[in-house]
Amino acid sequence: MTAAAPAAPPVVVIDVVGLTPDLLAHTPRIAAVGDGGFTAPLGTVLPAVTCSAQSTLLTGVLPRDHGVVGNGWFFRELSEVWLWRQSNRLVGGDKLWDAARRVLARDVRVANLFWWYAMGATTDWCVTPRPVYFADGRKAPGVYTRPAALGGELTKWLGEFPLFQFWGPGAGIASSAWIAGAARRVFDAERPDLTLVYLPHLDYDLQRFGARGPEARAAAAAIDQVAGDLIDHVRAAGATVVVLSEYGITDVSRPVHVNRRLREAGLLEVAYNPAGELLDTFASAAFAVADHQVAHVYVNDPAALPRAREALAGLAGVAEILDEDGKRAAGLDHPRAGDLVLVADADAWFTYYYWLDDARAPDFAASVEIHRKPGYDPAELLFDGGGAKARAALRLAQKALGFRYTMDVIPLDGHGVRGSHGRLPARDGDGPVLLCSDGRFARDRVAATDVKGLVLDLMGADGRR
Repeated sequence: MTAAAPAAPPVVVIDVVGLTPDLLAHTPRIAAVGDGGFTAPLGTVLPAVTCSAQSTLLTGVLPRDHGVVGNGWFFRELSEVWLWRQSNRLVGGDKLWDAARRVLARDVRVANLFWWYAMGATTDWCVTPRPVYFADGRKAPGVYTRPAALGGELTKWLGEFPLFQFWGPGAGIASSAWIAGAARRVFDAERPDLTLVYLPHLDYDLQRFGARGPEARAAAAAIDQVAGDLIDHVRAAGATVVVLSEYGITDVSRPVHVNRRLREAGLLEVAYNPAGELLDTFASAAFAVADHQVAHVYVNDPAALPRAREALAGLAGVAEILDEDGKRAAGLDHPRAGDLVLVADADAWFTYYYWLDDARAPDFAASVEIHRKPGYDPAELLFDGGGAKARAALRLAQKALGFRYTMDVIPLDGHGVRGSHGRLPARDGDGPVLLCSDGRFARDRVAATDVKGLVLDLMGADGRR
């Protein structure tokens, strides 16, 4: 019988999305975590996007094994594209918290504050965004928590979760500050053995403005303040701190319209209704699920695969087309992946747009609608021109008065997007980074698949894995 490992200091893992070695110069409080510990470049996975990267960090395996091939994919059984699902049952592999309980042979208490796929996981506490959708079409802020009473406690302590500052053109520091406050509250009240915290603020302005301008430096300073306060608080209580990121964001200037090319080649079909043109996944021979700088191309008719490849091979902005061998080499050979996987040029990113005339775009295209769009849309971080803010205010007034409204404030032209991610980084300075306050397990470089083992060692596994 394996003896229980002695309890180690609590470990707090803070995911500062978009943090890179280059940005550490503008985040001195975060950078100080490595003083006395270590700082190292962190490997990532293809695609270097939130859901895939987090799933690898927490399971220690690649997308071919955990099955999270992007922030969403085409669910073949339903013939529907779904992004940003929340069930932990979508993630295969041995989860960090389950491994900790097994390896340490003791009760290990875990809190998840906004890391993805939180719902249904075997953690002890979780807080994750879960908007309230009313029968009349209204959407209101909300979170899902376990235990259920935790949501009320956090709202009483911190106020309502600022959902509309978590994503959309109003996204900003308020949501990260709320999450950090929730993490501090749970840590103080429950003292989990492992606390996972997700702070997304850098994601916003780096996609809006790029990674190297004054806006990026200001965003870095803002998250340094929020993360720094949390780091200081938990370290004062004796916790070991790990700060890491999932990917780095680099400058882009070219949107690439994969689905429009497939439509022009006669491979993509649309359905027509009063809401505008809708992607017809049943009738289409091929279509793409765009996800930042990676796109999964699904081919319903195997005979159409050569035509799809030929059409996309000549599309400017496509750097690579991965077939079965290419997916295998990238660790992306899972049944959920596209029949072809596209990787964009370094200065390009893929849109989901499939209409050829903006007048025929679906009504949700100009809205923040992460669940209806068959692909990721970074333009949701932007307002459509100078009048969009006034239009948004009018729509909010209509909402308050109980009228039906459409929050049509998002541009249909992707040229306003200035930063993206998803490719593997060309240099360490543009990639993710890991900092640890404990130097016992220092190394010059950390692979994404090694983070799980590192955290287990910090929790007391000491090679028992």
